[in-house]
Amino acid sequence: MVVKYRFEYKYIIRNRELNKLRDMVMPFMKIDKYARKLGGQYTVRSIYFDTPELACYLEKIAGVKRRNKVRLRGYNGGSPQDKVFFEIKKKIDEPLFKNRVSMTYEEAQKLLRGESVEDIISAENARRFLYHIYARRMQPVVTVIYEREPLQALLIDQDNDLRITFDKNLRAVPNPSLDELFEESLARPVTDSHFIMEVKFNRYLPTWVKSVVASFGLKKGPASKYAMSIEACGLGRVRPYRSSLIQ
Repeated sequence: MVVKYRFEYKYIIRNRELNKLRDMVMPFMKIDKYARKLGGQYTVRSIYFDTPELACYLEKIAGVKRRNKVRLRGYNGGSPQDKVFFEIKKKIDEPLFKNRVSMTYEEAQKLLRGESVEDIISAENARRFLYHIYARRMQPVVTVIYEREPLQALLIDQDNDLRITFDKNLRAVPNPSLDELFEESLARPVTDSHFIMEVKFNRYLPTWVKSVVASFGLKKGPASKYAMSIEACGLGRVRPYRSSLIQ
């Protein structure tokens, strides 16, 4: 298996800057084709799993270089037959890569209840995901929800695959059950005055992106939606993780 490493730069920005920032990047970018069908954005929903000791969260706030996040991800509204994904997001110092496998929400719930779904369980990434869940005694900890505006480069460079996303209205639901991926009646706001811009690429950061970042005085740094959501729900340590980018 060829592992595709990817870089992901994050910036936390005040909401009032969104329109101006969007205007500056759009000459170089276009709306992702999936989002274009939905009016330019979609909702991302992820149930994050962690150990009883919150090892994934603690490794993040401690700045451990090699760590992972384990999540069940879906999009928009939900039904048992909607497509969802088992994901393991692995970080090795700066670059990261993702193991991912798709299935229906109904199949995901069966697998997490210990039932067998033959076509899925044979997939290597499904076995990886379930290994983490069972070997590390992981449980659902928080559902992280936000609206995403995804942009892709106008000039296609498959080797670099530049994407920019604006993630807005970040909110979180503490201690969800496995059937609550699409439930947010108890959601709590996490960063209601800011949005997160993520710049993702494989090989190089284009010069024009550097110019935009400099013109806004943006500072790249940690912006973990999982860690921030843990804190917003009162599930973390006494002295909270809070990105230094939030001002």
